[in-house]
Amino acid sequence: MTKYLISFPGKGQAMNLTEEEFPIVVAESHAVIEEAKAAGVYVFGGGIAEDVAPVLVQADGSAGTDIYPGSDITGGFTVLEVPTRAEAEQWAGKIAAACRCAQELREFMYDPAS
Repeated sequence: MTKYLISFPGKGQAMNLTEEEFPIVVAESHAVIEEAKAAGVYVFGGGIAEDVAPVLVQADGSAGTDIYPGSDITGGFTVLEVPTRAEAEQWAGKIAAACRCAQELREFMYDPAS
């Protein structure tokens, strides 16, 4: 089984909803997550807290406000574990329909120590 990251950017980059649409999208996206849980493929998911600034932690443990260039991560994500990429694409399609925006799909490399 392979783990996949399904995600979309935040800050108005992908999901552009009216106030009326938002609760509907929340309910529909939660329903897809419940379906994934019932199917036994859900690993983890959530949204990035965009009001909390990221920090870059150095090897010595010190933290600073600079982050890697191009790594401004926002939005929501879901990690699923499924047997095939085709199945991951099907789940990404369900999430895209519920969220009303396209989803990026990425495969995690296999690491037996993880």
